[in-house]
Amino acid sequence: MSISFADIQAAADRIGSRLIDTRFEQSRTLSSILSTEILLKFENLQFTASFKERGALNKLLQLSHEQKISGVIAMSAGNHAKAVAYHAQCLGIPATIVMPKNTPNVKVEDTRNFKARVILEGSSLDEAADYAHSLASEEQLVFVHPYNDEQIIAGQGTIALEMLAAHPELDAIAVPIGGGGLIAGIATAAKAINPDIKIVGVEVSTFPGAYNAVHKVQEQLADSGITTIAEGIAVKQPGELTLPIIEQLVDEIVVVDEETIEEAIDLLITIEKTVVEGAGAVALAAILATPQLFQHLKTAVVLSGANIDSRILASVLMRRLVRKGRIVRYLVKISGSPGTLSDVTAMIGELGGNILEVSHQRMFAALPVKEADLYITVETRDKEQAEAILKQLQANGYLAELIQA
Repeated sequence: MSISFADIQAAADRIGSRLIDTRFEQSRTLSSILSTEILLKFENLQFTASFKERGALNKLLQLSHEQKISGVIAMSAGNHAKAVAYHAQCLGIPATIVMPKNTPNVKVEDTRNFKARVILEGSSLDEAADYAHSLASEEQLVFVHPYNDEQIIAGQGTIALEMLAAHPELDAIAVPIGGGGLIAGIATAAKAINPDIKIVGVEVSTFPGAYNAVHKVQEQLADSGITTIAEGIAVKQPGELTLPIIEQLVDEIVVVDEETIEEAIDLLITIEKTVVEGAGAVALAAILATPQLFQHLKTAVVLSGANIDSRILASVLMRRLVRKGRIVRYLVKISGSPGTLSDVTAMIGELGGNILEVSHQRMFAALPVKEADLYITVETRDKEQAEAILKQLQANGYLAELIQA
């Protein structure tokens, strides 16, 4: 084992009050919905909105005086970049962050706001990492790895100390897996306190690196072209330090799909009123996907981060409304007679539908010149109300169909 329980305890003492001991509490509603007791660890409420601050701060606090003067360098497109930049600024350490050229502007600006030197280099994380290592050697900078580092792992493990101090009776902990630093630290601490506690790691289906490594699956993950809402854990394989810990201490690895992650994001914002990114929602997604693993267990769910693009979040919430039948789209064939459009919209309004959008199509439809396709997007209470509106349109003589529900 590359780190010990004592290392994690020392990290907790070192970090002290510099970080938030984030909320850890039961979700009564989610527990009721999923028929198991769920406690949420709100790491999305750290100042930079992710758990990454723990490892970054633990690492920076242990630099020598000379290393602090020369500075640090990190490679990241998101949470690790912000965590290193922020705590380096607080400690007066020069920080350089290398980010891929396609990193969203908002993340670049967030990192620059912490006075870090940001360099955009490479078309992928691997290319950015190669450049960062080269620059570290050239400028004598300390490379701060996002997960494959004992001090980083120890810092992340402090989450488990807080959870088990508050609720020593925990039966299980569900943790996201990217490079493995978070789960390696949590598993090391949790198993030292309670060897019988169940540690469940969670990966996204497009990047099952740890699952494949543990189960000896020979699958070559693509270098590019794969997208996921859980980009924070889009790592092809765990680190050399983290994999042995995962193999030894993690009891189960669950792989979840994109739709289940979206459902988890939606549940957390609508029920708990808390924002999480895709990677931050996968632990809850694991319970949604495999409830049998957590039946009758008191389970901690680590909400690892909240740095989700606002457009992605809006899209997720709207897509969930569509899947629930709360937003539907009708295609209605209408004539060009005066009053027809107002008749259709009035009918929908009388039945309680809220019209969001109307599209009147004549030019590109294969219809007689005096007819038109009317596309109407409507907000409804539920699928039953959507069906009732459709039946009423048809009963009034309109050729209508529900084309999205």
